Amino acid sequence: MTISPADALALSIIAPFLVFIATLILTVFVPFIFTGNISLWFIAFSFIIAVMLHVPLNNMPHFLARRWRQQASNQMVLCIFYMVTYMRHTPNLELAIEFASAHIGPPLALDLKKILWDVETEHFQTVSESFEHYLTFWRGDANEFIEAIHLIEASLYENTNDRRLASLDKALEVMLDETYEKMLHYAQDLKSPITMLHMLGIILPILGLVILPLAVSFFDIHWTVIFSLYNVMLPVGVFYLGKRILATRPTGYGEADISQLYHEMGHHSKNPALEASVLAGILFFIGMLPVLLFYVGVQEIPLGPFELMGYTEDGMGPYGLGAGLLSLCITLSAGLGLWWFYHRRTKSLIEIRKRSRQLENEFASALFQLGNRIGDGIPAEIAFGKVAATMEGTRGGDFFALVANNITRLGMGVEEAIFNPKHGALVQYPSNLIESSMKVLVESSRKGPVEASKALMSMSQYIKEMHRVDERLKDLLADVISSMKSQVNFLLPTIAAIVIGITSMITAVLGEIQRQAEGLDVGGGGVPIDMFGMGIPTFYFQIVVGLYVVQVVWILSFMISGIENGVDTLSEEYVKGKSLFLATTLYCSIAFVVILAFNLLAQSVIRAF
Repeated sequence: MTISPADALALSIIAPFLVFIATLILTVFVPFIFTGNISLWFIAFSFIIAVMLHVPLNNMPHFLARRWRQQASNQMVLCIFYMVTYMRHTPNLELAIEFASAHIGPPLALDLKKILWDVETEHFQTVSESFEHYLTFWRGDANEFIEAIHLIEASLYENTNDRRLASLDKALEVMLDETYEKMLHYAQDLKSPITMLHMLGIILPILGLVILPLAVSFFDIHWTVIFSLYNVMLPVGVFYLGKRILATRPTGYGEADISQLYHEMGHHSKNPALEASVLAGILFFIGMLPVLLFYVGVQEIPLGPFELMGYTEDGMGPYGLGAGLLSLCITLSAGLGLWWFYHRRTKSLIEIRKRSRQLENEFASALFQLGNRIGDGIPAEIAFGKVAATMEGTRGGDFFALVANNITRLGMGVEEAIFNPKHGALVQYPSNLIESSMKVLVESSRKGPVEASKALMSMSQYIKEMHRVDERLKDLLADVISSMKSQVNFLLPTIAAIVIGITSMITAVLGEIQRQAEGLDVGGGGVPIDMFGMGIPTFYFQIVVGLYVVQVVWILSFMISGIENGVDTLSEEYVKGKSLFLATTLYCSIAFVVILAFNLLAQSVIRAF
């Protein structure tokens, strides 16, 4: 970053001060001009927001650096894998670095290219010197990566081919074993902070929501106070805690991002911000109808025994059942608008990734069979067709069948049949792992079928080992991930929806008690008493709770993806979209039924008295 430490520190002081002034104007001075009242809560709120903003801004360089390290370190296993695979048949460190940088993508690919660039510009005399200088950057954070690189370099000095190959195999083994051990400790240490996040971000706020309907009925609390607490302060605090938890995630493991490869092949992921905005705007307009109708002069629209708007004579409200139900559209506006945006952006890419992942899971066996056939002296052009026939009905068989069809029907060579930008087999299965395997096949084939066979069989073994570690890591994190998913997809929206129903019933009952109490006299003096307040309208209370559900689901989905896959934009957006759709629709469906049922119950209670 082209800033100094003084610049970062100045931002963490000046920005909160400006935010404090702006928040104070919006929440205190503007309302004072129109109403003549000053809220002490919003003065305190402005100060708290400024203090809360100072902490993350002060740590922002650390967060950015850690995020960059996570992005780079997620590619380390694949980097070692590509370098080892290439050096098995061509013991040249420069070419191995170039091969790895061509397949793993940024940001680690940029570092590898910089290593070569520093040698070409004579900043260092040898690639080993340049690499050693770069590895000092990872000392303490990724020692297994440093050790693996040293083993790869040491393989160049072995006096026999067997010892050279053993050193290369050891490099990948060290990388996989150390990655697994670090993730094991991370999974063990994850339970305590996740429990704290769950209590502070979900359980305690939900318990607060349960007692809020009664509290606001006996104490004059405006709905904007609850909004500032539940939709500003709590989400910011939960998000910060989540970022702190993800910052401790170890390096060296993550999902490969295929989006760059997908773009290079002529596909373009959608950016449907306009579509999502239109959907959100329509739902928001429907949700705001009770307020808009009141301000244009419509006093009331009856709904049988209930009311659509339910404003009081002094303009307080809307307290009507119809307004409470329509307010669910505002929650749908936020949740479904974000869902549509993420869904349209990731739909094509995630389907391609799933198909490619299925192929990658079978690819070790497919490569082994292909290596055997080529080792038997069968040309690669014919071997693809024979393996495709043997593996018919599997993803590996489909991939090899595409290659064989391009060779036999379109007259292509092996390289063009795989890598052709229009008709190549990789167009249907864009995967860095598969692409690099085929590149190794093409490169090693130039040295004869024996070398090609050895390279493919060694790659088959490496892929099996990577898949084994991948499954062990998923097993380690299964408990934490499944717990968070159950909270996001079921517990949080269900509990919040039930709370909304209870609030709606309490508001209806207290409102009726208030209307009946207005005619009572105290001491014969004819002074009407105000036993209870009307409480917060269900319309506003539901908006606060619904938006809180959407915000917490978004944050927890971000954490689920981060814990499981590291920094992976595609997986993150897919998980966010899927979770937002499930949680929002479940919450609104249950809230609709519960609000309606509890209001009918409230009517029966009122009629009984």
